[in-house]
Amino acid sequence: MTRRVGYRWRLREVMAAHGMFHTTDIHPHLAERGIDLSPVQVYRLVAQTPERLNLTVLAALCDVLGCTAADLFEPTVETHSGRARKAASGEAPTTSVARRPKRARIVGDDPR
Repeated sequence: MTRRVGYRWRLREVMAAHGMFHTTDIHPHLAERGIDLSPVQVYRLVAQTPERLNLTVLAALCDVLGCTAADLFEPTVETHSGRARKAASGEAPTTSVARRPKRARIVGDDPR
């Protein structure tokens, strides 16, 4: 069995519980605590799930919102069986990794 560990980022929910509904609402509070993030970085922090997070930023978020790190993210675990089943076509099973689209080939008018 394979266990895949992830997490659910809950910053937007915790902010809403404190009456902060816009990403700009938290920016001045972070600046007061010495966290200098651009508006784009704050937006990404609130609206998306961060893959890496500075612990100083996490501590500042906890201080601003009066919460703990456990309030901001919820660990998740997915368990997969050890054997992957082949598809009916005989191909390997697809994974949850997003696939890139096939590059288009542009063919111009041939004057011949």
